[in-house]
Amino acid sequence: MSEVNKTNSPVSRRIAIAGASGLVGKYILQGLLSDDTVSEVHALCRKELTVKHPKLVVHLVDFNNLPAIPPVDELYLAIGTTIKQAGSQSAFRAIDLDTNLRVAKVSLSAGAKRIGLVSAAGASNRSGVFYNKVKGELEEALTALAPESLLIVRPSLLLGDRSALGQKQRPAEKLAMKVFQFLGSIMPLNLRPVTAQRVAEVLLAKLPTNQGNTVISSAEIQTVSALII
Repeated sequence: MSEVNKTNSPVSRRIAIAGASGLVGKYILQGLLSDDTVSEVHALCRKELTVKHPKLVVHLVDFNNLPAIPPVDELYLAIGTTIKQAGSQSAFRAIDLDTNLRVAKVSLSAGAKRIGLVSAAGASNRSGVFYNKVKGELEEALTALAPESLLIVRPSLLLGDRSALGQKQRPAEKLAMKVFQFLGSIMPLNLRPVTAQRVAEVLLAKLPTNQGNTVISSAEIQTVSALII
C-alpha cells in the first residue's frame, strides 16, 4: 500500500469497517492497520479474517441482526456483490442496500462521524439499470442519515486479484483491459478501469479530513490517486 498524506488527521482514530475481505476492503484494512493515527480497527465480518494485528478486532456478526459495536469515529463501507453472485435482484438489494445501511446505522449509534462508501460509476436512484439504481438508493439513504461527513467514491470497472477471494476474473475485466491496452491514454478517464488499491488509497487519504458530503468520480479517483502515490 502506498503511503498517504496523514497531515491534519485526528490522532487515535477508532475505525469500523465492513467488507474487509473484499477486493477494495482488503486494501482499506491494510492501510488502516499501517496508519499511526489509527488506534483501533473493528471489522464486522461473517467469518474470520486471515489478517492478524494488535489494532484489529474482528466481530463475527449476523448482518441481518447486528449487535451494538464499541465506540468508533469513522466507518468504511466496502460491502458489495453482483446480481449474478447474489443470485437474484432481491438478494442483491438485500446485500448492497440493506446490509450497508444497517452497518451505517449501528456505526452512527456507536459515535461514527464520518462514513466512506465504495459505490459505483453511474450510481443514481433514477437509473434504469437496476445495479446502478440500488447503488444510488444506498447513497441517498446514507445521505439521509446525516453523518457529519460522507465521502462516496464511484469507481468504474474494478481491477484486482480476485483469485485470492476465490473468484475468477470477470469477462468484463478482460474486455476492459484489452480495450484500454488498445486505446491507452486517449481513453476518457471516467471510462478507464481502476484498480481496487487506488480506490482504497483515495478513501484513506480523503475521509479523515473530508467536510460534508463529497462524491469522487472514477476520473477523479485516477487523478487524486496519482497525487498520493
